[in-house]
Amino acid sequence: MCDASLPGVACHGREDDQLAQPNAWPFAKLANNDNAIDERRHKNGWHRRKRRSNDQTLAAFAITASIFAMDASPVAAQDYPSRPITFVVAFAPGGFSDAVARLIGSKLGERLGQNIIIENRAGGGGNIGAAVVSKAAPDGYTLLVTTTGLAINETLSKSKGFALDDLEVVAIPAWAPDTLSVNPSSPAKTVAELLAAAKSKPISYGSPGVGTTGHIVGAYLFKELARVEAVHVPFQGGAPAVNALLGGHVDAITGAVTGYAGQLKAGSIRGIAVAAEQRLPQLPDIPTYAESGFPSIIASTWVGIFAPARTDKAILDKLNGAVNDVVRDPATQAQLQAIQTEFRIGDRADAGVFFRHDVAQWRKMITSIGLVQ
Repeated sequence: MCDASLPGVACHGREDDQLAQPNAWPFAKLANNDNAIDERRHKNGWHRRKRRSNDQTLAAFAITASIFAMDASPVAAQDYPSRPITFVVAFAPGGFSDAVARLIGSKLGERLGQNIIIENRAGGGGNIGAAVVSKAAPDGYTLLVTTTGLAINETLSKSKGFALDDLEVVAIPAWAPDTLSVNPSSPAKTVAELLAAAKSKPISYGSPGVGTTGHIVGAYLFKELARVEAVHVPFQGGAPAVNALLGGHVDAITGAVTGYAGQLKAGSIRGIAVAAEQRLPQLPDIPTYAESGFPSIIASTWVGIFAPARTDKAILDKLNGAVNDVVRDPATQAQLQAIQTEFRIGDRADAGVFFRHDVAQWRKMITSIGLVQ
């Protein structure tokens, strides 16, 4: 221990100072507190200066990142695509969506300079394929090709494995309206005559399956609007439904015109209503539902292209423009009409409005017929 009584010796340790000068310790403590306060003030001022410096650095970084992002987006779109693109088709090969995907995909690949790979991921009414794409990297190289089922399932399916917000609409280039048809030997030549027959005795109608557009539109017409008794008979696709109609097993069938176009043109079945705003050019003798007194029935099976959410908007716009260019081609339009499919051209905003309206429309019909509670 330091002895302060020795000549020339100064004790600098705090404990030693207090022991050597016992009467001075309260004042020393106050002085030490003042020093501590000064030190804290010094430190706080340094921290404030550091915090301001950090804030300025973060602000500068944010501005730089923002500018970089704005610059990078067009560059990313310019370089896109640099490798093949995969179309995940949410239904089996040979169907409506598959046919449209292959037709548009081949022409889109030519325009973009890259191959379009078709990968069919069927199941769950289209939910399996949609879930796959919703979880894919948002880089524009994995795209979903699906149908109206995506809009219907938003109300009909409780557990889809994805949310609509997980997907971004690219384009909805093709659609086919629903039709109501009867056997040529049927006495009903109009919707009114079919409904009159249903009032005298129950009728039956077939569709391509439970939850399809044909099922929902048929139930909406008979149960909700006309208030007549009609038994729904679901089939595994349009062809079995046609066979049942021709065999006299059902009184009518409903479904997308693509499933019945050949028979309608040949006259082997009789179309009595089409769920479009106007008559179809290729089937001009079939009146619209509006002409038959049911203007609210406008329904179609469409084919749309979707990307994972958070995909660069410049890439989405580039894809949309390229798809529109493909559909503007008269040769493409002729090929679509050959499979009784109408074409749509519109930007992404237009496609988004169309899709959201479709989701709301199917929700209204599904809930009104009691298909879900």
